[in-house]
Amino acid sequence: MSGVPHDQLIPLSRQRRRLEKVLAGLHFEDWRSPSRCAGWSIQDVVAHLAGVNRFWTASVLAGVAGAPTQFLSNFDPVATPALMVAAMRGQTPRSVLDQFVSTNDELLDVLGGLDEKGWTAVAEAPPGHLPIRLVMSHALWDAWIHERDIGLPLALVQPVHADEVGSSLRYVCALTSAIVILTRRLTPGSFGVEAHDPELRFALAIAETVDVRDDAPLPGAPMLRGDAVALIEAISTRIQFSVEAPAGWAPLIEGLATVFTARP
Repeated sequence: MSGVPHDQLIPLSRQRRRLEKVLAGLHFEDWRSPSRCAGWSIQDVVAHLAGVNRFWTASVLAGVAGAPTQFLSNFDPVATPALMVAAMRGQTPRSVLDQFVSTNDELLDVLGGLDEKGWTAVAEAPPGHLPIRLVMSHALWDAWIHERDIGLPLALVQPVHADEVGSSLRYVCALTSAIVILTRRLTPGSFGVEAHDPELRFALAIAETVDVRDDAPLPGAPMLRGDAVALIEAISTRIQFSVEAPAGWAPLIEGLATVFTARP
């Protein structure tokens, strides 16, 4: 993916700290209210984020040490998070918030100490072993979507930052493409994305790997166009597509839906 090794640190830090402030302002009844994730309360989503933070920190530390973890070799993206959240349901909102804040502190402290070699070291993420920069791209996209799962039911407005939205859209396009490669449901080729609010344009070259570049898509490449936030939401299975996607994009759009038969 286009970018420099440390480019996820600022957007990831901003998103985590912003969500901390939002959560600190919630009333007790808000924590018990439903999120957008089926069967999960607002507190459940925050518990999930705290638990996942612990994994991110362990994954980065192991990757930097040259021994990437393999915790996710039997990972079930539906069942495993649900089991983690169920184990935390007896806790108070204050306890869950404290854990979210403390695990953010730990993760951001580790990331803040990485040099260029550290950001390019290989660590574990749900898709497999990736450079830590891309592991944190996954972490940013996941928390960004869950921030909306929390905020939208409470009528809270999520600020739009170009670096957060750009990273999340590029990553989720790469992720859904990788899923399609693994299921062998796509003819290799070139694809493009052209989004607005913020303005984003990039190309995807899909073969045995997925290459995402901030370049003009090749002439004739199927182009996915629309509001950037809405595109992330739709590819992440949160909403229906509000625009008709080109035929070539159909299997890519369905990639994550084939993995998550239930949310989150």
